[in-house]
Amino acid sequence: MDQRPVLFFDSGVGGLSVLGAARVLLPNMPVVYVADSAGFPYGTKTEREIAARVPALLGRLAERYQPRLIVIACNTASTIALATVREALDLPVVGTVPAIKPAAIASATRVIGVLGTEATVRQPYVDDLAARFAGDCTVLRHGSAELVALAEAKLHGEPTDPARYAAILHGLFGQAGGDRIDTIVNACTHFPLVADELAAAAPHPVRFVDGSAGIARRIAHLTEGQGWPDTPREGRAVFTAHSADTDRLVPALARFGLTRLDIL
Repeated sequence: MDQRPVLFFDSGVGGLSVLGAARVLLPNMPVVYVADSAGFPYGTKTEREIAARVPALLGRLAERYQPRLIVIACNTASTIALATVREALDLPVVGTVPAIKPAAIASATRVIGVLGTEATVRQPYVDDLAARFAGDCTVLRHGSAELVALAEAKLHGEPTDPARYAAILHGLFGQAGGDRIDTIVNACTHFPLVADELAAAAPHPVRFVDGSAGIARRIAHLTEGQGWPDTPREGRAVFTAHSADTDRLVPALARFGLTRLDIL
């Protein structure tokens, strides 16, 4: 029986959407979930800041928790730092990238939206995905730091204003050709946490897609044949800084099986 955990990493709590999908396939998976609360949010930081911070922090975390695999459950960190992290660490590292390929497959109108952080939507990585997998589509992008804050607020148990979701989505639908969008890529792991609010605020029915199910399958593939505990284990949530918000997240973390709390 292999007790080594899978380590999930994000700037905040958005990676819980990825953890939730992975738990469906691997319910007995030991988990360490790390939120870089000292560096939050990533979406408004420069590429240089993220490229310097993420590999160094993950190196420390790998040494401390000895995971069998690391999941960078953050689109912004993945699109900027994934290659560097893989070069630096001698263990499998799974990244999170915008689900443009499945969005293009699903779209009937051939107009898709990419909703992410400001840092993610401007990355050349997204240009490459669009060119390779959505060459016959119009790909519209919008970056929103506010939507990250809304998702965090929801998990804190705070009410959020439906008008804010509508205003954020207008950043996509208000662009030329935006009225034809039928599929939106949630290119930030925070955004599936407010999927119901986004669907209710959309001006017409659209499909929202993200990469969480694919990441879960990738984790299962990379750990195939490895031993797992016979029963679910208590999960550990780690924050790089403590605040009042950390304490308010305890009930939400428990819903994802994270009942132990550490401050790095």
